Amino acid sequence: MTYKNFTIETDADGIALVTWDMPDKSMNVFTVEVMDEIEKILDQTVADDGIKGVVFTSGKSSFSGGADLTMIKGMFSMLEEEKAKDPAAAVQKLFDAAGRMTWLWRKIETCGKPWVSAINGTCMGGATELSLACHGRVASNAKSVKIGLPEVKVGIFPGAGGTQRVARLANTQDALQMMTTGQTLSAARAKAMNLVHQVVEPGELINAAKQMIKDGLKPVAPWDEKGFKVPGGGIWTPASAQLWPAASAILRRETAGNYPAALAILKCVYEGLQVPFDTGLKIEQRYFTEIVQTTEAYSMIRSLFVSMQELNKGARRPSGQPKSEIKKVGVVGAGFMGASIAYVTAAAGINVVLIDRDMEAAGKGKTHSEGLVAGAVGKGKMTKDEGDKLLSLITPSDDYGTLADADLVIEAVFEDRDVKKAVIEKVEAVLPEGAIFASNTSTLPITGLAKNSKRPVDFIGIHFFSPVEKMMLTEVILGKETGDKALAVALDYVAAIKKTPIVVNDTRGFFVNRCVLRYMSESYNMLIEGVPPVMIENAAKFAGMPVGPLALNDEVAIDLSYKILKATVADLGENAIDPRHMELVSRMVEKEERFGRKNGKGFYDYPAKPAKKHIWPGLKDFYPQQKPDAVNVKTLQERFLATIALEAARTVEEGIVTDPREADVGSILGFGFAPYTGGALSYIDGMGVKTFVELCERLAKDYGAHFTPTPLLKDMAAKGETFYGRFDPYGEAAKAA
Repeated sequence: MTYKNFTIETDADGIALVTWDMPDKSMNVFTVEVMDEIEKILDQTVADDGIKGVVFTSGKSSFSGGADLTMIKGMFSMLEEEKAKDPAAAVQKLFDAAGRMTWLWRKIETCGKPWVSAINGTCMGGATELSLACHGRVASNAKSVKIGLPEVKVGIFPGAGGTQRVARLANTQDALQMMTTGQTLSAARAKAMNLVHQVVEPGELINAAKQMIKDGLKPVAPWDEKGFKVPGGGIWTPASAQLWPAASAILRRETAGNYPAALAILKCVYEGLQVPFDTGLKIEQRYFTEIVQTTEAYSMIRSLFVSMQELNKGARRPSGQPKSEIKKVGVVGAGFMGASIAYVTAAAGINVVLIDRDMEAAGKGKTHSEGLVAGAVGKGKMTKDEGDKLLSLITPSDDYGTLADADLVIEAVFEDRDVKKAVIEKVEAVLPEGAIFASNTSTLPITGLAKNSKRPVDFIGIHFFSPVEKMMLTEVILGKETGDKALAVALDYVAAIKKTPIVVNDTRGFFVNRCVLRYMSESYNMLIEGVPPVMIENAAKFAGMPVGPLALNDEVAIDLSYKILKATVADLGENAIDPRHMELVSRMVEKEERFGRKNGKGFYDYPAKPAKKHIWPGLKDFYPQQKPDAVNVKTLQERFLATIALEAARTVEEGIVTDPREADVGSILGFGFAPYTGGALSYIDGMGVKTFVELCERLAKDYGAHFTPTPLLKDMAAKGETFYGRFDPYGEAAKAA
């Protein structure tokens, strides 16, 4: 029998090597077709008396990334369509669909012949669950091996036996930690947790897997044997009596109750360990069916799984543009941002010329990369040879003539129009015809900067976020005259350095910074109202933000906020800002000399380690303080989320953001907007635009006109629309189909 996605070779010892190698895909993923073929292979190998066991492996550099986009989309589409006809039948169909993988893996586990999973590269989600259902597991010791159950990061949880098998193999604390955080394991760590039996050299992977079968591997899972005991003794032990209350408390502290899937993991493990294994699988299946129906799961999967993959694959790339061959990039400005841009570019294997006013300044920029490389080598994330190769691609220079053969030049100089004008003119004097010029400005409109260019059609914005090597988002900004080629090259470059791009039209602050400034601005309002600073920070975290607005302002730098306020007044007039904000920030900078983390003094104090940062006690003396009991924490949470979501809606209304996927992904990756909501626009869609408008009207009445819902929101509320409905990113494709 032949298969589309698998090959089977049986050796002289009767061991069938099943190799998963999907045609036309760079990574193996689970589809309905793949699962159907696995079941047929299972039936075929069981029926064949000549086959003594099965080794299951991948023909690609990675094992599998888990479920396919189309399968995930199909599950939600089915649920939506069926619920409209018969809600009860829809849930039953969802329950059955959720159990498809669960019971197929159980069928492998109980088939009577030993299966060994030979793991190379990435092994995530359902692929890890398949491996756990095999009777033996061998992993390569290559650094590329990553084993994990990351489902909680997209709003669901390991629902194909993961919660039951991990908790029966590893100790309960490690199992909960792994699954509730979506932790990725190295092969060695997986072995230490008892999730993998052997770790071998890459070239020995298949031989070692086959040897397990030759050595008499029992085709029975530990929990199917009489007398099996859960590691640590199970639920009813003194150790568990200490573990479970602590686990619940830690989860509450880390998630503020915002992630139903994380809590469902605790429930699945706690309940599942008290019953027979098959009953545990049914418990898991029921919880999974429940979680998939939540707004959080729908929104997170759409934004953090589906939309992010679509954007990474070039959803916004203009059609008809050939793929760019970016061989050399110039970075002008060897300060912190420019040096970091040079580092990520070289890490992608691209030659970089790092230019500054003199060789000393340019050399300092390369020193930054040397420090990053030394840190990576020291942590074992990079070999010395890999580090040396990366550094060899960075050439510091003070000669603009070295850009004469660059494909792309990125300026990352000081945020000053005159400084940038001088750089643009110097670069264009040597830049070859057809090469692209990009500005890394964080606030200055691209159209205005492009007026200094002789070829604005080749001028674009590429806005990086700090620290560049860690932040996954990049804003690509279109000036009024930016052409399709410039956009295509920018997106190809962002893909090469493995960042997620969002494409936005030109405006002051673009998308991310406009939203971030609203977040920090609302914290100023709260300080002025006398809300205790600690409550401001905690309310933001309870709302799902990773960092409180005052801590974020310290990271950004309070003196930078001061410069932005002054620049806004200079460009737009006194009425463009709240004078109370100017008074607060100018006092912090000019009177108190508190600039933020960079000088160890901001809204927080930053004592020497090991002491932790803490709110500056003097801050509470700025304004008369409200009593904590008089402050409604839920309202504080609503204010933070609503003010950001309102700004995101304004950018759509102004035509700055044209694709809701980009607003959602950009808000989460750019500044950590409450990921459980699916992003700023999904937050609105999730509660319903009408409900959001009512919330804003209430907040506007109590806390100021800046909460007034926009005309677009009122119109959408009246028509019962959503952002993903009105601004459907798939609309044109659907019509074409």
